[in-house]
Amino acid sequence: MNKIKYNILVAGALCLTLGITSCTDSFLDVSSKTESTTGTSYKNESDVWRALIGCYDGWRQTSSAMGTGFYLGSETMSYECFGATGNGDGRGYQAIDRFDISQSPADLNLYESDWKNYYAGVYRCNELISREEQIEWKETNSKRGTYMGECRAIRALLYFDMVRLWGNIPLFDEPVNENRPQVDASEVFALIFADLKYAMENIPADAYPKANAASNDGHITKYAAEALFARAYLYYTGYYGTEPAGATKAEALAAVEDVISSSEYSLISEFKNLWPAASGGVAEIGDMEKLYGTYAGDGNSETVLAMKFTSSQDYNGNNDGNRWQVMVGMRSLNAAPYGKGWGGLTVNPAFVDEYKNGDTRLSASVIDLAGEGITSLSDYEASYKDQREYTGYAVKKYAPLCFADGTSASKEDGSGDFQIANHQDYVIIRYADVLLMAAELGSPKAQTYFDEVRKRAYTSGTTLSSGYSQLNATKENIMQERRLEFAFESINYWDLLRQGVDYAAGKLALEASVHSGGNPDVIRIAAERVRATKGLSQIPYNQITLANGTLKQNAGW
Repeated sequence: MNKIKYNILVAGALCLTLGITSCTDSFLDVSSKTESTTGTSYKNESDVWRALIGCYDGWRQTSSAMGTGFYLGSETMSYECFGATGNGDGRGYQAIDRFDISQSPADLNLYESDWKNYYAGVYRCNELISREEQIEWKETNSKRGTYMGECRAIRALLYFDMVRLWGNIPLFDEPVNENRPQVDASEVFALIFADLKYAMENIPADAYPKANAASNDGHITKYAAEALFARAYLYYTGYYGTEPAGATKAEALAAVEDVISSSEYSLISEFKNLWPAASGGVAEIGDMEKLYGTYAGDGNSETVLAMKFTSSQDYNGNNDGNRWQVMVGMRSLNAAPYGKGWGGLTVNPAFVDEYKNGDTRLSASVIDLAGEGITSLSDYEASYKDQREYTGYAVKKYAPLCFADGTSASKEDGSGDFQIANHQDYVIIRYADVLLMAAELGSPKAQTYFDEVRKRAYTSGTTLSSGYSQLNATKENIMQERRLEFAFESINYWDLLRQGVDYAAGKLALEASVHSGGNPDVIRIAAERVRATKGLSQIPYNQITLANGTLKQNAGW
């Protein structure tokens, strides 16, 4: 057995026994550090519950113990953001942004940690699934369908990220230690659809009521599985240009229509209230009410699925924070309420220009440094000169927060480390997405759903902006609305790609003037690079080397 089993399999087993209790708020808030083994941990439903927490934590490690990470990778490859970071930093994000390893030839393992983290998470799920028949399930009020449905949905989530990033990948549906070659992506999607169908059919509709979000937020519900099913269907049929095994358009539409008819979800009345940085204001240490302002809160009525974090991450292996959020912050610049970070994902001005007059999503999504007076701050010049690919715009939706004196607001008392203590929810699916997917899939109420999302975008308070004009719910209009609605939510790149590689290549190709280190610079993204890679990412070369020829690199890398 060669060493690859350690990287993608044994690491998962170690995480299962040693890291199972690294947890988040509410149902993941567990302090026990006991070290059970797989031979003694699967006897009853209490054991399954504990193992399920480990599966959720395995999924969360893809953000908390990330390398590049799915969020940053998705946004860097998108049209709305550039790779950026510090002017003296390596150019790995530029390689991702341009789909061109010549930007940083030595970066042969851009997604090394992510590959390991994802397969470790899959291993945890496979371990629990493999033990299902040995569990002593309760004869009445059993949670079997709920727990196993959640576990399978987590596995589907992990594989859905991986297959989009890397295309053909090794497929494991059991906890084995062996090398396996890549399989065609259609086989991976077949497992994804099967897992999501299991979750849709076995997690009771009332398992985790939205009314109890304070205690159950973060669980994968029947409705979250249905929304994921539709998202996976739309991606597969768009990118691969064919119908998948195990899913039909009728099933995908029925899934999202069921979410809508459940009445569990609704749009937050004002778009800005979905995002902490867009909702609040400058506050003194401890004044969280003013800091968060009108924020609708974690687990609000629009959240269908979110990844949960806490502020207790440390440098000793306890990974439970939102580790990619610091990358989004402006480069070493505190501009309360926006906290400092490492200057990744500067915003493309051409994308900013796509928003129409009166669209409230622009100011809720993008920090306009000049427009918000940030360029007049005393610390601005040093930040500007240290920033690569400066555009004057930064991501607001996931901007870290700070108090008035610049102290990180990741903890109420100001004691949080700005690098590791950020803990804003990563919202995977919003109700707005469900409405627009239903419209795209041909719902008889397509126009109504489309109008609901657009009207909210142009509403401030209770007033509908004069800039609003009704559009027909055509495929073209729906896709453009998705670009504006879901900016900086790790969705838009995949929406481009599922309209065809050639289409994505044409949209992503650009030449943009920016400033790096305070000096003029130019970003060039060539359409042929997107076509050469088919929009897929680099498989870590370490994994290819360890696999002794079992794995093949994606074209163009």
